[in-house]
Amino acid sequence: MVLKKLGLCIMFVFVLILAGCWDNKDINHRTMPVVLGITKNQEEYKLFLQVPQAARGQVRTTIVRETGSTINQIIDKMSANLESNVDLLHAKVIIVDRSLAEEGMKDLISGFMRSRDVPSKALMVISQNDIEDLFTALENQEHSEETVLLDFFEKNAGWNPQIPITRVWHVYHSIHSYTKDVSIAMISKGEESLCEFVGGAVIKNGKMVDMIDSDETLLYNAFNDESNQGKIEVMNEGSVMILGNRMNHDSKIVNGRPYFHSELRLNVMVLETKEDASREEIRKALTALLLERYDKMFSKIQLSEADILGIGQYFRKELSREKLKNWRSKYYPKLVFTQDIKINIQNEGNLRMPADEGS
Repeated sequence: MVLKKLGLCIMFVFVLILAGCWDNKDINHRTMPVVLGITKNQEEYKLFLQVPQAARGQVRTTIVRETGSTINQIIDKMSANLESNVDLLHAKVIIVDRSLAEEGMKDLISGFMRSRDVPSKALMVISQNDIEDLFTALENQEHSEETVLLDFFEKNAGWNPQIPITRVWHVYHSIHSYTKDVSIAMISKGEESLCEFVGGAVIKNGKMVDMIDSDETLLYNAFNDESNQGKIEVMNEGSVMILGNRMNHDSKIVNGRPYFHSELRLNVMVLETKEDASREEIRKALTALLLERYDKMFSKIQLSEADILGIGQYFRKELSREKLKNWRSKYYPKLVFTQDIKINIQNEGNLRMPADEGS
């Protein structure tokens, strides 16, 4: 009797263990794309997968295309036509066609988060050109590797400080936020390289409503605490390289109107000077250049009622949640935004400034 009970207990334990992994598939039987491309023609999606394949000691890229009414239907059709199961959990970059971004990505992003088939930390990118051309170029590129697009956004590879890093969960959060929108990197197919950075798409409630240039996305990154280290600014007086940045903000409500003051502190190094420009001349020129960019960018995003800087979040203490629901339409358009820029020239690099020539 005791042995019978012991046997039943062992069988029960095996059932519990096996119940959680009955549908697992071997990694060798999975197709794991690195890059997803998505476009839409009327009511039909078209999906592109960049799949790395190892052959004769080298990694080659294969592009798989399929169409369908939903993303899950497309994945199901791809899995049926391939010898292995399509697994999107290792996707690193998701490229969305500009026309789809302008139509709206709310359903697409919500589907990603709901199904959890696509990692929420995957990078979002918008293609300015026809996405078919981009993936055809990727397919035909000689010696192409599976990481060429991923490296473009990697901080330890091809990333530059003016390129925004926006992930799937950032877009999802902005869709459900009263006070925060995002900017997504826009690329186009380059003449000499696979892709070129052309600016940042302004995304409001999951829909592209405007665009900022590469200089303005540098300021966007500064607001999001992304380091601007390494960016070179060129002026008539010379050129400098940014070594680091820090932001301080102050907000208040006066007679129902929001006021926001921001201070940007930049540490820079002088690389070149023209016509014996002094430190003070370089400091004034750089300050004027950045203030002009701030004014231009803020006027643009305020007009489109897209708060990509997340300024509304600094008014949570002054405005109730019910009032914040109307932040974009009622308070943001009449926001008074002022900007201060403090430049700290730490050193002159390998050049000798005019004041040091006699030493």
